[in-house]
Amino acid sequence: MIVLVSEEHCEQLRDEFWRYSREYDLRTARSSAEALATTAEAHAAGSMVALFASDSVLPDANIREACQQWRATVPTARIALVPPAERFLGHARELRPEMSKGTFDSYLIMPRGVRDEEFHNSITDLLADWNSTVASPEVVMVRIIAPETDALVQDLQDFVDRMGMSSELHAPDSEIGRDAFGALPAIPAAEPPVVWLDQNEPLAVQSVKELASSLYASISEPSFEGVADLAVVGAGPSGLAAAVYGSSEGLATVALEAGAIGGQAATSSMIRNYLGFPQGISGKRLGLRARFQAQRFGTRFYTGWEVDCLVPGNGGPHVLETSNGEVRARAVVIASGAQYQKLGVASVEERLGRGVYYGAALTAAREMEGGNVFIVGGGNSAGQAAMHLARFASSVTILVRRPGLEETMSQYLISEITNSPRIAVEGSTRVVDVGGEVILESITTENIVTREQTTRPATGLFLLLGARPHAEWLPAEVAVDDHGFVLTGRDVPMDHWVDSVPPAALATTLPGVFATGDVRSGSMKRVASAVGEGASVVPLVHAWLASDQSR
Repeated sequence: MIVLVSEEHCEQLRDEFWRYSREYDLRTARSSAEALATTAEAHAAGSMVALFASDSVLPDANIREACQQWRATVPTARIALVPPAERFLGHARELRPEMSKGTFDSYLIMPRGVRDEEFHNSITDLLADWNSTVASPEVVMVRIIAPETDALVQDLQDFVDRMGMSSELHAPDSEIGRDAFGALPAIPAAEPPVVWLDQNEPLAVQSVKELASSLYASISEPSFEGVADLAVVGAGPSGLAAAVYGSSEGLATVALEAGAIGGQAATSSMIRNYLGFPQGISGKRLGLRARFQAQRFGTRFYTGWEVDCLVPGNGGPHVLETSNGEVRARAVVIASGAQYQKLGVASVEERLGRGVYYGAALTAAREMEGGNVFIVGGGNSAGQAAMHLARFASSVTILVRRPGLEETMSQYLISEITNSPRIAVEGSTRVVDVGGEVILESITTENIVTREQTTRPATGLFLLLGARPHAEWLPAEVAVDDHGFVLTGRDVPMDHWVDSVPPAALATTLPGVFATGDVRSGSMKRVASAVGEGASVVPLVHAWLASDQSR
């Protein structure tokens, strides 16, 4: 349902939103109270409100208070303010700061004529975000058959979701489960999950890597014959940017990714401070768009190809060895990113996939409805996860070892968190234990100053801790710092400098090999900076390919 709220302009709003009436139930309300009554009626009928589109002036409530009421009543709905032209500028100074607090999602001028596609582009972005994170999929592309949800099943669901495919989970004794296992009679129901992609044969898989290789082998193969100009290891924001700029500038480019396209950023429900997306964009959508963009310029993606080692070229092309084959390239960009650190609590690890998740695990968000959720971590990814989970859970508590979030999180997220009645922050706190027979049922925390412990009911625990680099596959010729992050530029030890000159800014100690993004020592751990490094490395690759040493 879309609820259109205005005392004076209901008919105009209905006319403007008529194009959505085929797939959404359009309702009008002339006051905040009427909008709430319409919402209650929708809930009673089993319908969901996807969007409130409201004038900036209502007869019975301050618009800020009205938005807060709607948000409290339907936390999953998106809210757009669409005042007419005569009010748009006059109210902008007062209302736009509320957008940064998450009071509403978008501030748009009501269309004054037909085909206002800029307006509708903003509306469809809100609806697309709602549809991908809240609504049950109308068309299911992937069916996962497993006896229970565990860490592997959760990882499989996350993978297909981040690759842009809707999924459903089915029990082995369901009709779909029996059909799937009937097509694989040698696989007993207690064995690994079966993944059934629409129009394909069912697959019994034991890892995300195996699923990725099975699904994308026909797309990625045949393996690259000859020598690529540029091989990018990792398809997060940095690797995707390197692939886009490399292939768009004429380099024969391949990108290898062991898991889902988009890296850790793909688990971010909404990135609001990325340039050019004023309403924000989910990490998944950003990654998928970048992938399509790179493919348009000719990049060849090898999804499910985990690099086991890099063999230095020593005068010839570098060789990337994987379990699926070799890729040879004259230049290599290391963009393999970082992984979340383990918490180190045994009871936590025992419940992975059963209420405990490393990362944002967006596919688990719906399961948190009405529950108490805890997030460990103080970075932007933790803040984005908190805002998303607060749409479903009754309470979300962010646990950090520092006194607060100010040192590690962007101010816009802190403002949104402060403005959300469902989110609390507990500083100087760590997790010491969790409980539950099979799934997570409780969490025990300790104040690291007073040593006081507290046990509380818990539905979900999401761990977004400081990252460790995914760089164990690199040879000794690539220097790393004490934490395993790749050294580049002036950070490279001076005994690797040539004539007292350090390597180029993103160059490593191995000629022809570069590093960008989270895997690089000293990186900012932000999506925008990772994309910038991915773009900036391409001129350095060109210079290397043109050098005498490369030839």
